[in-house]
Amino acid sequence: MKHGASWGRYPTVEQDTIPLYWRDQPLPDKPSMLAYGQGRSYGDVCLNDGAVILPTANLQRFIQFDSDKGILRAEAGVTLAQILSLVMPKGWFLAVTPGTKFVSLGGAVANDVHGKNHHRAGSFGCHVSAFELLRSDGQRLLCSPEQNEDWFKATIGGLGLTGLISWVEIKLKPITSFHIDQQVCCFANLEEFLALNDVMERDWEYTVAWIDCLAKGRKLGRGLYMAGNHADDKELAIKTIDEPALTMPVDAPGFLLNRYTVKSFNTLYYQKPRKHVSNVHYDSYFYPLDKIAHWNRMYGKRGFFQYQCVIPMAKSQHALSQILQAIAKSGQASFLSVVKKFGENLPPGLLSFPRPGITLAMDMANRGDKTLRLLDQLDEITMQNNGAVYPAKDARMSGLAYKSYYPEWQTFSQYIDPKFSSSFWRRVTSSTGQQ
Repeated sequence: MKHGASWGRYPTVEQDTIPLYWRDQPLPDKPSMLAYGQGRSYGDVCLNDGAVILPTANLQRFIQFDSDKGILRAEAGVTLAQILSLVMPKGWFLAVTPGTKFVSLGGAVANDVHGKNHHRAGSFGCHVSAFELLRSDGQRLLCSPEQNEDWFKATIGGLGLTGLISWVEIKLKPITSFHIDQQVCCFANLEEFLALNDVMERDWEYTVAWIDCLAKGRKLGRGLYMAGNHADDKELAIKTIDEPALTMPVDAPGFLLNRYTVKSFNTLYYQKPRKHVSNVHYDSYFYPLDKIAHWNRMYGKRGFFQYQCVIPMAKSQHALSQILQAIAKSGQASFLSVVKKFGENLPPGLLSFPRPGITLAMDMANRGDKTLRLLDQLDEITMQNNGAVYPAKDARMSGLAYKSYYPEWQTFSQYIDPKFSSSFWRRVTSSTGQQ
């Protein structure tokens, strides 16, 4: 068996690897398997401790691209970066994109990823028109909103547990430029963010805010609001940025990210002079961290946790204030913390994370029990306010918390392939996962 870990580098596992090379090849006869794309999940949804993963990186062929209608069919191992390189010169863009382009198409479906335009476009699954699902018994199901609809809903956001997604067909959005018109605004606290967002999302397709998770008192929830629209400068003859410009060559020492260094960075970043309105390359707006290879090493050898929750609008200000107060008191937040609003567009997946409300995501260096206790505290606040936590970012939530966030888990269970499993699923559904 080989050592394995996800992007958060926690937990570490031992698992066998059987790569897939062709979408029509049969699956191996193993008692516990899991498809593995680019491993950009932060926790253990992409891990299968003591069992087998099926890397799909070799399934990277484009099958069909209708450049007139913006319909693309590709194998599940194709990355979003590869898709952009193909479609942007033809005047198309991803209808929804997460904060990194180095994820696989199959992984984007299995985790039903979301982006900065959720208030208008919904989640990634809203733009999936069809896919093929290969089951361990050899059955191949063509899934769409019209055909095998129940499998379609179970697989989108289904964490790779319903079988192997061999190819995916998606609907793209038209663009006339590779630039983004960006507006940046400061807000002084959480209440001001909510008011500003109500105004900005009317005119801006993409909205997201960086937030200072260590600010306290009247400054609680202060940050920078970044809104964007596709420009209209007719520049599509582009060179897409497929490789990081910089790299984090070694693991940062554990003492580097502490309460004082992060607080100093956050203060300087909040006060840094910047253009109120600017025209930026799409890569800088959507994928700022992709510029740094192995940026996860900045948290040291022990790795890090990302906590992403969503709180319903009616309870968002109260609950997020509690969460931010707990984080500020602990001093454990990093400089990578973002907040945005999810719109009313309901996702197609049974277990999809995005739902109407305010979502907050933050990274925390792994400081052992101290960090785990804080995350349990945040879970309590999230549960009490009818929120949810994103499995793709999780490495430690309890079974009790998961079942609170996703009451449809039992309905979903009937669609799980009997030979597919993951470390995450066993953790949150086992009898010992109640605590």
